[in-house]
Amino acid sequence: MTVSFELDGEKFVALNGAPDFTFNEAISFQVSCTNPGRGRRVLEQALGGGEEGPCGSLKDKYGVSWLSARTLGRAGPGESQRVMRAMLSMKKIDIDALERTAASA
Repeated sequence: MTVSFELDGEKFVALNGAPDFTFNEAISFQVSCTNPGRGRRVLEQALGGGEEGPCGSLKDKYGVSWLSARTLGRAGPGESQRVMRAMLSMKKIDIDALERTAASA
């Protein structure tokens, strides 16, 4: 009924909830992108056979959701809202565009 595993030094336990329960966006893996190249590679590997979703998310071929996360420094007044609006309009996250949005007045 359970399986324990480790991803990038983080320990996880997964529970088989029976056939009535399927994967959905309520549970997802987050890929920290302190190194954007590494984050992109992990997401591209997870995407194999899956589909891209909004805001840099994707579902792998098993239906598991994955999210990309990257901070753009400390958000100033209004910066968070501008960056979030820009990100919500993207499928694949464009870090350069988000950084330009964050820097704009």
